[in-house]
Amino acid sequence: MKKIIIILCLGMLFTNCEAQPEPTVFSEDALDASFVSLEGESINLKSILETYKGKTVLIDIWASWCKDCIVGLPDLKALQEEHKDVTYVFLSMDKTQKSWKNGIKKYDITGEHYFMPSGWDGPFTDFVDLDWVPRYMVIDSDSNIKLFRAIKANDPKIKEHLK
Repeated sequence: MKKIIIILCLGMLFTNCEAQPEPTVFSEDALDASFVSLEGESINLKSILETYKGKTVLIDIWASWCKDCIVGLPDLKALQEEHKDVTYVFLSMDKTQKSWKNGIKKYDITGEHYFMPSGWDGPFTDFVDLDWVPRYMVIDSDSNIKLFRAIKANDPKIKEHLK
């Protein structure tokens, strides 16, 4: 028994327990991930980001069925009011395009909207290690990731990175 305890203690001593730094750029797989625009056109993340190059972008990964997403909308709308120069990109995890479009209309969500046909199982969600919605990210004017993970629209880190 003593040998097992010693081995476990030594293993813990020599194991690197430091957290991995969050990425500051998107992987090629994530950039190639396919989305659908409101007009029904297929577009990859790279093209979406290029459209808004030169601007700060807040990405909101959400779904119309997500209670936490809906509860957070007033805080998100307050951000939009306070930071009008930011582009707001909404990536939907809805199961169908119909429910996605209905959710945009029902909750009066203004911004740039894209549907994620791969849902929870795709290169973009793998890259961002998506385990919860809503999920917020802040992208700077050079398409670098400034804030990788926030799950509440009133997270102070979001405002900090939108300045």
